[in-house]
Amino acid sequence: MTISGLRRIIRDSLTSALLLLAASAACAQVNPVSYPSRDEGGFAANTDTRPADDAVLDFAPGELTMNFPSDVRLVKLTLHDDNRSWVEINFRYNPRPRQNYVWKLPDLPPAVYYTADWAILSARDQLIRGSFSFAFGPGAQAPSLIREAEELFLQQRAGTDPDTRYVAPPATRIIINQDPRPFDPPFTIDLDEEEPC
Repeated sequence: MTISGLRRIIRDSLTSALLLLAASAACAQVNPVSYPSRDEGGFAANTDTRPADDAVLDFAPGELTMNFPSDVRLVKLTLHDDNRSWVEINFRYNPRPRQNYVWKLPDLPPAVYYTADWAILSARDQLIRGSFSFAFGPGAQAPSLIREAEELFLQQRAGTDPDTRYVAPPATRIIINQDPRPFDPPFTIDLDEEEPC
């Protein structure tokens, strides 16, 4: 066998191995178990929560209630305020599937709004995520209105709002371990009192 024939065999073998590796990677990405969560059954849209999403309440709720369309396993339930500060609700995973979940809440301090994030495993072991927000107290507003105002503020600040022109601030020089250079003012003010003539 010649050297060129050996090179061709090695090249063909490497090409086949790379194609096989690429095909197996493509199959692994299509595997429905490892695929990112999709809400095929409409669980998130058909889940009834109390407080309802975007609700404005007079008083802080004492519990969170979630009613799913069918039996699921609740694998995550967290609660945080508008500043992303977590509220300890002592969630513990229970592998027994249920359709209705009720979770007692501690006394909630005043906040602009709260958001509950949840994740479930469906009967087909599909991971589905969802969330709902609520506000309470005097002067409370719907969380969606507050988020919309925050988004508008960030757009104006970043210059992505079409009605606002962004002007970049001047460059700043940071001087470390140096005394600032002395500058002579354009004029001097003598604060000593003049003696009368």
